[in-house]
Amino acid sequence: MSHSIADQLSKLRDEIRYHDRKYYVEAAPEISDLEYDRRMDELKRLEAEHPELITPDSPTQRVGELPVSDLQRVTHRVPMLSIDNTYSVEELRAFMQRTEKQLDGEAVEWVVELKIDGVAASIIYENGLLVRAVTRGNGEVGDDVTHNIRTLGDVPLRLSGDPPAVLEVRGEVYMTNPDLVRLNESQKAKGDALYANTRNVTAGTIRLLDPRVAAERHLRFFTHGVGYCEGLRSSNYVDFLGELRDYGLAPTPNVAKFSSIDEAIAHCESWIENLHELDFEVDGLVLKVNDFGQRERLGRTSKSPRWLVAYKFEKYEAVTKLLRISVNVGKSGAVTPVAHLEPVEIAETIVSRASLHNAEEIERKDVREGDVVVVEKAGKIIPHIVRVEKHERTGDPPKFHYPTVCPECETELVKDEGGVYIRCPNPECPAQLKERLRYFATRNAMDIEGLGDKLVDQLVNDGLVRGFADIYRLDVDRLVKLERVGKKSAENLVEAIQASKSRGLARVLNALSIRHVGNRVASVLASHFGSIESLRGATVEQLSEVNEIGPVIAQSVFDFLHHEYGVSTIDELLAMGVEMEAPQAAAGAESSALAGKTFVVTGTLVKYTRDEIQELIQRLGGRASSSVSKNTDFVVAGEKAGSKLAKAEQLGVRVLTEDEFEQLVNEQSS
Repeated sequence: MSHSIADQLSKLRDEIRYHDRKYYVEAAPEISDLEYDRRMDELKRLEAEHPELITPDSPTQRVGELPVSDLQRVTHRVPMLSIDNTYSVEELRAFMQRTEKQLDGEAVEWVVELKIDGVAASIIYENGLLVRAVTRGNGEVGDDVTHNIRTLGDVPLRLSGDPPAVLEVRGEVYMTNPDLVRLNESQKAKGDALYANTRNVTAGTIRLLDPRVAAERHLRFFTHGVGYCEGLRSSNYVDFLGELRDYGLAPTPNVAKFSSIDEAIAHCESWIENLHELDFEVDGLVLKVNDFGQRERLGRTSKSPRWLVAYKFEKYEAVTKLLRISVNVGKSGAVTPVAHLEPVEIAETIVSRASLHNAEEIERKDVREGDVVVVEKAGKIIPHIVRVEKHERTGDPPKFHYPTVCPECETELVKDEGGVYIRCPNPECPAQLKERLRYFATRNAMDIEGLGDKLVDQLVNDGLVRGFADIYRLDVDRLVKLERVGKKSAENLVEAIQASKSRGLARVLNALSIRHVGNRVASVLASHFGSIESLRGATVEQLSEVNEIGPVIAQSVFDFLHHEYGVSTIDELLAMGVEMEAPQAAAGAESSALAGKTFVVTGTLVKYTRDEIQELIQRLGGRASSSVSKNTDFVVAGEKAGSKLAKAEQLGVRVLTEDEFEQLVNEQSS
């Protein structure tokens, strides 16, 4: 009988551990919370009936019955060092360049991961069982907080698979914003003090003597490093994270690996715009050398390793009231919600609007009109709502109902397949038209100086412009009838409009606001196909075969070119004299010094804009690339050239000043 019960208990424990892994590590739960609770209740019942069969690693043993009397001090076998940090892209690049230089020109892979705003801790497993958890402390000695760490659902009490005999993982204990919202609601109901942010709660909770309090607060843990280990299998960090997943631990999410400094830095800067997607707090990104052997050779200073750095960004928060939610229609048709706030000062600026990004974010954060909200501004991005202070909510305000039809043209909205954005599919929607016209006139597109936001509004509202081609039908007589448009400014605008006809195919493709087509893609397409007619004749397969053009971009371009709107738009622009051919290679370009050569332009130029010099390179038979590699023939370097210049020098690529570049160009014309 006992043997049968033991088997039943073992099977039930394994099943619960499996579902813990699916929920915490893979974020892909297979059963509901209710079904999970039923399994846990059954395990508790059986263990209560057979206490002799309880094991220390059973999922029921996360919370001890009694609090500890005090926190014991523990010496780290491997010190938990601090991390050098910077708030500057220039300093970040300089650190990375120094690091690569110390490795004598070896290829370096950089790993970028989120810097979780929590409390550092080290967890030690022996023969797969959790034996101790310690705070960072002063780096040499920390506090034993095993009793509290055992309560964390994503910290397995027993590892899966075949882990090393001794494995010490380092990571961050944290709390999600939704859990802070729930905690503060509970605190208010009990008349207890409220918590200002997730880090303060975590720091206080992890050192409490009573583990039952920690269990109630639902702390979490991400692993991001290794301490003392006997039998480590991985030779690099990315593989190590995969190893941790196999053991049932949850590594820091959204880790990315890059082979160049520029790519890693670009990824860092783009992440700042996506902070709203996270339900936990981060205060920067960490960049690490991937290879463990290179880390060993780089070594450490007395305070920090030489192979990693934190790129931190200033974050500012304020609490204010959300007055109402509206929606805006962008040039791609995306219907984006905007929070209108009671004006509040954040980082010395008055903020009255914040982005809500999409319908799913409103639902996930349960944002409602009239709520008290925490608003955050990081870097130069538009402020966003971090969380709702639900304990401040009065009554039961109605949920925000996302519109089902476009607020401008009343076309039925559609949701992106597999995406989060809801769009107006009507290409003739007035709101989209205004945004597209504004973009059409920008410097990287048709570069029509004088065609500003207010004038665009007037032109559309008065019915003078219903499409791109109508811009080229404008004349001085029509323009001077508009508000605040004088004769001289009208003449200048007409002149700028006429001049824009000769910008070339790449500029036109960029200006048309085709989904997934920006400067780079437009340039690639123009260079490959040469003319709009050739591009129109390409199949999806032929488009996707072009270097840098994947199937998603190919389908988007094809759909635009063959949709009634796209066909008529291009036909009308052609009829108005807009040139849609790529600049022909100059006569004799095939024999010029630039022919067949790959150029990378970096730094601030004096004689050219970036677009101008790249167009010249292409016209003379060369290729303009965005990154330096062993296949690069020349780097044209202006002032403040950074990592691309360093990479060129490292690879032995010839570097040209602007004057030297012009000499090279003149060789073919002499």
